[in-house]
Amino acid sequence: MKILQVNKLYYPWIGGVETIVQEITEWLNGKDNFEINVLVCNDKFKREVEEINGIKVYRAASLGIFLGMPISFDFFFLYRKIFKNYDLIFLHYPFPLGFVAYFLFSRNKDLVIWYHSDIARQKILEIFFKPFHLFAFKKAKKIFVSNPNLIESSNYLKKFKEKCVVIPFGIDLEKFKLTEEIKKESEEIRKKYKPPIVLSVGRYVYYKGFEYLIEAAKDVEARFLIIGEGPLKEKYKKMIKKLKLEDKVFLIPPVKNLVPYYYSCDVFVLPSIAKSEAFGIVLLEAMACGRPVISTELGTGTSFVNQDGITGFVIVPKDSKVLSEKINEILKDEDLKEKFSQNSFQRAIEFSKEKFIEKLLKELKNL
Repeated sequence: MKILQVNKLYYPWIGGVETIVQEITEWLNGKDNFEINVLVCNDKFKREVEEINGIKVYRAASLGIFLGMPISFDFFFLYRKIFKNYDLIFLHYPFPLGFVAYFLFSRNKDLVIWYHSDIARQKILEIFFKPFHLFAFKKAKKIFVSNPNLIESSNYLKKFKEKCVVIPFGIDLEKFKLTEEIKKESEEIRKKYKPPIVLSVGRYVYYKGFEYLIEAAKDVEARFLIIGEGPLKEKYKKMIKKLKLEDKVFLIPPVKNLVPYYYSCDVFVLPSIAKSEAFGIVLLEAMACGRPVISTELGTGTSFVNQDGITGFVIVPKDSKVLSEKINEILKDEDLKEKFSQNSFQRAIEFSKEKFIEKLLKELKNL
């Protein structure tokens, strides 16, 4: 079966959805006679076709990215040109251009959808695109979601419960083992920043809620490492300076290997504030390294992965005071910290790459 995965962007663009699309493609391509290619937009005005790790990637020329979405007319021309070569279209939501293209050119083609999150910011655009989305949801043979919370909290998915299949994302647990090299690197990080260390990872965008983590740092005796890049970087730098936290909060550019940083921290925090944070793969990665975690209740996968009081704490979003209190509670109670650490690791084992592949392959073969 030839499958065309359609998403807004693809590696080397960094993002949670982009990572998942890459892993689905690379992990499943070549298994059980599946051939998977990818159609996405470029972040520049140039059409490109390239091969990445054995995967053919079509990139449509774009005028750039606005509010997190590519602006591309070439996408429609490229979609129309290649969709007939595939047996199944695999759309990733939210990406309105993909749903419009499906409606215009391939409405009788077999379709599955991976629903990552509700559209949080572009509400006006969502009104315009809603008919195209609903058409695709009705046509789809299956709608995949990463967690059951999303089905219950999404107004869209409630109408299509019978089509929804929960397949939790998986990670390659082998990558997160504590080797001697990783141990040495993590010790160097702890020596440089001096523990206790609070770690967070993600793009510097609105829904990550890093401003609340920076605010919380005022009331915690620890060093805060926030690894990422994005449009809000300058805002965060000014905030850190204003609050006189230059010796406590450090903005670190993206690193090639996050594993030493996971092992170097005492607590991992994901302070997201909107449903755009649909799962939180970094939560799972930190848990695979046995770290206690703190996340927010968004009605998405963050509180499905992190179990409140078991693997860490799940708190209300946008509350720096509660966040600082929970960080302090873990840092000051070694028994609690150890309990969360052990439970986190055991929980992460349930989200293996192998289980993810097995479930998704089974669903695709049943089509």
